[in-house]
Amino acid sequence: MTGFDLPIEDAVRVVRAALIEDLGGLDGVDVTTEATIDPATQAVGQIVARERGVVAGLPLAAMVLAETAAITSGGEVECDVVAAEGDLVERGTVLAELRGPAATILTAERTILNIISRISGVATATRAWADVLAGTDTTVLDTRKTTPGLRALEKYAVRAGGGTNKRMGLYDVAMIKDNHKLAAGSISAAYERIRERFPDVPIQVEVTTVAEALEAVGVGARFIMCDNMSPALLSETIEAISATGETVEVEATGGLTLEKAPAYAATGVDYLSVGALTHSAPILDIALDFVD
Repeated sequence: MTGFDLPIEDAVRVVRAALIEDLGGLDGVDVTTEATIDPATQAVGQIVARERGVVAGLPLAAMVLAETAAITSGGEVECDVVAAEGDLVERGTVLAELRGPAATILTAERTILNIISRISGVATATRAWADVLAGTDTTVLDTRKTTPGLRALEKYAVRAGGGTNKRMGLYDVAMIKDNHKLAAGSISAAYERIRERFPDVPIQVEVTTVAEALEAVGVGARFIMCDNMSPALLSETIEAISATGETVEVEATGGLTLEKAPAYAATGVDYLSVGALTHSAPILDIALDFVD
């Protein structure tokens, strides 16, 4: 998947689940806001970056506000997003402006910030990798090491940050890893069984040695994942694959860091897959402030 195509159905599902969780159900209530805020009170709010980073997921603010109004029977809030998806913003940048019932804004506040801060954190982490790989022929990929329930949004954030998505799940690409090799008996056996059972599904093969890479290419694999290889071994593997004359995409994975990225890119590898983009990215600090 490429582009900034926000996965709307997934976004709606996440927003609804998050609000239900926060309110204690569809018939739940924000006890603090209901007790202290007159439903007629209007407010102007701003969503503001508290630190430098890449923003993503801003359209979800309007979704949260609309869903909050529907669940609580509160008034609708106008949401004007003033930053673009994938923008690198500085501390203090206003990302969106809100106008409407204060009660709706206050009830929606934490859900808005939880989601956007998380998605923007992934985009920010991805941009760091995209920047360090700029000028090379190597692209950073994400993995399936995502937050349960948030995969589509986190992978959207990777795209917004300048990275590329790998497979979305277990259904769209077959990936032969070490345990599959052991269970099937060999790379060749695993590959042939997948090709027979799912002839139209792309197959990727994880390897740890030059010999395994050549076995995978020999049986038909055209996407090879080189797991936990040093740059020297990766270079040797890429040269051996190239010598076969086949067009094969090669990915390095396992133990990669920003500091190591240039050395791996210098091998000519096509991709670096980095689980930390989604499993370890810190949130981007974003706040919602009422203004006079």
